[in-house]
Amino acid sequence: MSRPPQDSLHTAAFVTPAGADWLASASASPRGVQALWAQSPTAAVTLPCGTAFDVISMDALFGRQVVSRLWSDGPGTGPVAAQGGRVMLFAVPGAAQRLPALLGWEEWGAAAPPLLCYGRGDAVTVPPLFPPDPGPPPPGAAEHAAPESAARESTARESAPAPSPRWLVAPDVRAPWLPGPEVLLWACVRAARATGDNLGGTAVTSAPAMFPG
Repeated sequence: MSRPPQDSLHTAAFVTPAGADWLASASASPRGVQALWAQSPTAAVTLPCGTAFDVISMDALFGRQVVSRLWSDGPGTGPVAAQGGRVMLFAVPGAAQRLPALLGWEEWGAAAPPLLCYGRGDAVTVPPLFPPDPGPPPPGAAEHAAPESAARESTARESAPAPSPRWLVAPDVRAPWLPGPEVLLWACVRAARATGDNLGGTAVTSAPAMFPG
């Protein structure tokens, strides 16, 4: 296993071939996953958790605070993705089972927004190796955009599709360092203390077997 990311002080924007090997290793058919990516590197793939990694999914705002805390005061992170208004932190296998118990004992655990923990028996859809190319705008798009009224612009923004899944920290080695449950607990508690928002309720919920793609 590689050293904690703070030792290298860099993050990858795109998945490297070595990182793709690591992701594919989570599948029962790594060669099949690699073949799919070779044909379509912008395809999102669903992979099982519990062997190569677990995934902890957080509300986007809180998740970014946790990631920031890990990089500013902690050991850094492993791969991190953004998807469906949430941040997905890749963690050591077993973290999805252990983290809820640790948060349950922590005084500030209830202040954290609900987390979804994906471990053995669950699966997540990971972002593509490379983000899709939006391509050039259609001819005349600039001329047609100018006369748009403010009301129509607002409607377009409201109906715009959600941002595509993307890597915030992409895997770039075959054995990336992954945070354990204790590290994630540390970051969650400090992020909750920093916000000062006691949201109450259950801090951790049971995840469905499939992360929404």
